[in-house]
Amino acid sequence: AVQDVDSPGMLADLVAGYVDIKPAEKQELLEEVNLRQRLDRVIDMLVHRIEVLNLSRDIDQRTKASIGQREREFLLREQIKEIKKKLGEDGGDNAAELAELHKSIDEADMPEEVAKQANKELKRLERMSDSSAEYSMVRTYLDWLLEIPWKPPEPDAIDVAQARRVLDDDHFGLEQVKKRIVEFLAVRKLKPGGHGPILCLVGPPGVGKTSLGQSIARALGRKFARVSLGGVHDEAEIRGHRRTYIGALPGNIIQALKKAGTRGCVMMLDEIDKLGTGVHGDPSAALLEVLDPQQNNTFRDNYLAVPYDLSQVIFIATANMLDTIPGPLRDRMEVLHLAGYTQEEKREIARRYLVQRQLDDTGLTPEQFTLTDDALMRIIRHYTREAGVRNLERQIGAVCRHVAVRIAEGKVQSQRIDAPDLSEILGQAKFENEVALRTGMTGVATGLAWTPVGGDILFIEASRTPGSGRLILTGQLGDVMKESAQAALTLVKSRAIALKLEPAAFEKVDVHIHVPAGAVPKDGPSAGVAMFIALASLFLDQPVRSQVAMTGEISLRGLVLPVGGIKEKVLAALAAGISTVMLPARNRMDLEEVPEQARAQLEFIFLDDVEQALRGAIDLALVQPSEVAQA
Repeated sequence: AVQDVDSPGMLADLVAGYVDIKPAEKQELLEEVNLRQRLDRVIDMLVHRIEVLNLSRDIDQRTKASIGQREREFLLREQIKEIKKKLGEDGGDNAAELAELHKSIDEADMPEEVAKQANKELKRLERMSDSSAEYSMVRTYLDWLLEIPWKPPEPDAIDVAQARRVLDDDHFGLEQVKKRIVEFLAVRKLKPGGHGPILCLVGPPGVGKTSLGQSIARALGRKFARVSLGGVHDEAEIRGHRRTYIGALPGNIIQALKKAGTRGCVMMLDEIDKLGTGVHGDPSAALLEVLDPQQNNTFRDNYLAVPYDLSQVIFIATANMLDTIPGPLRDRMEVLHLAGYTQEEKREIARRYLVQRQLDDTGLTPEQFTLTDDALMRIIRHYTREAGVRNLERQIGAVCRHVAVRIAEGKVQSQRIDAPDLSEILGQAKFENEVALRTGMTGVATGLAWTPVGGDILFIEASRTPGSGRLILTGQLGDVMKESAQAALTLVKSRAIALKLEPAAFEKVDVHIHVPAGAVPKDGPSAGVAMFIALASLFLDQPVRSQVAMTGEISLRGLVLPVGGIKEKVLAALAAGISTVMLPARNRMDLEEVPEQARAQLEFIFLDDVEQALRGAIDLALVQPSEVAQA
C-alpha cells in the first residue's frame, strides 16, 4: 500500500499512522504545514524506532539464549531423575528433605546465633542444584550442626558415698588421688554451675590414669569421651579445618562431643605431654582456650565458625611427665601425681583385677586355674620391674595361656601354679637383686633416680688410676650431673685432712666416675650425695654398706639439699631390696606421700650434711677438720 502512494504528504501521514508513537506526536505531525519539515520529522521518528527495535531484538536474543541453557539443564536433570527412577535409585523429593532440615533446626535447641547461621545456610541450599559440588559441602555442614549436642545436659545426680565406692571398686591404693577426686565431686554437687578445676593426672605408664577418668564418669553418671593427643602436631586437629578446604572436618574436641551425644560428658585428654609442634601451628596453644573455664563457653571451631559452649564438659588430662607441657597450659590445670605401686599393692591389684581379667581373656574358670600368692610375688620381683602393672598383667596372661594349652590338649583338668613352676613357664628370672653384689666393693654407691616411668636405682662407680689428677666422667651424663661429680670430688679434697688422707694423693691419680647403664642418658643434681660417698669410699678403701641407698644434692659447704621424686625413689629402693634410705632432711615432709606399708619396711636416715651421710653409709665417724688442727 505504501508503494502505491504518490503524494509525499499522504506518504508521511500513512507512515506516521503505522509508527508506534504517542497521539500528541501524531497531532503535531498533522498540524505541520511545511511538507519538507513534516517528512524530516517522520524520518527521525522511524530512525529512533528502528534503534529501539534493534536493542529489543538484542536483549530478546540474549534472554532466549539464557533461558535455553536453563531449559537444557532442567531437561537433563529431569532425564537423570527418570533414569534413576527406572534403576530404582530415586533419591526422593528435595522439598521433603529440605522440610526435614527445617524441622530439625527448629528442634535442635540451638543458640540464637547458631540457629541464624543454620537457617542462612539452609536458604543457600534451597537455591542450589543438588548436583553441584557446593551443595554437598553445605549439606555436610548442616548435618554437623544438627548432630552436635546443643541442649543443656541434665543436672548431675552426685552421690559422694557411691562415688567413693566406685573409685574403691575400680582402683586399689591411690588414696591421695581418690581423696582429691571425691573433693572435686563434692564441690560439683554443692555448686553445679561453678567452674571446677581441670585435673591433670601425672604418673608413669600403667598406674591407672585413663581408668581413673572412666571411674569419674561412672561416679557422675556421665558419658565418657577420650581424645588421644599423642603425636598431634597440627592446630587444626583441635580447632578443625575451615570449610573452604576439600574434606574439611571439625576438630577432635567437637568430634568427641558428637560421639558422646551430650555436652555434659567427661572428656579425657590423653597423653597431653606428647603434643608436638610443626609448620601447621601449635596444638597446645589451641588447647589454652579449651582448658580455660573463663573462655571455653565461647569456643569457636574453625569448621563450625559459630561459638560452642564447652563449660559443661569435665576435662581430665593425663601425662607421664610435666616437663614437656608448656607453662601456660600447665598453669590451667591442677596436677595430681600418681606414683608407682609397692609390691604388696601390685599383688593385691593382681588378685582383685588382673588374674580375673586374664581368666576371661583365655576362657579359663577359677576352678581350672589357681595362682598362689608366692607365685604372684615371684612374678612381681623377678619377672617385672615397673611402676605400673602392665607387664605384670602380660606375665600373668602368659601363665594363663600355658595352662589353657594343657587343658585344651586334655593333659590336665585344672592346674595350680606355684613359685617353682614359673621358671618352666616364663623362663629364668629376668631381674635379680644385684645391690649386695655391686656394693660389696669400694668406690661403688647406690643412688636413687626419678624417671618418667617411675623411680629406679643407679650405681655410682668410682675408680682411680695413676695419672695427673684428671676427672673422667662416662655414662652419658648431662651437664648438671657432671657438675655434681666435680663438686663431689672438690668436697672430698677439701675434707682430706679430716678423712686422714694425704692431699698429695689426689695429684698423682686420675679419678674415673662411671654411671651404668651407659646407653641411657642421665642428668640432674640428686646424685651428688651418692657421688661423694663413692669417692670417699674409693679413697678411704672402705666399702659402702650394701643395703643403703641415697639421694640428695650437695653444696661445696657440705650441705645436703632437697630433691624431688621422693615417693618414686623410695618405692624403687624397696623394690630393689634396699633396707636403709638416706634422704635430705628437708625432704622429711615428702615421706607422707609414701604408703605407710612401704615406710614400715624401710629405715630412713635424714641428712643435713655429708658427714651424716658418711657415718650412715661407710660406718666411719668423720673427724672434724678443727679437731685435726688442734691435734
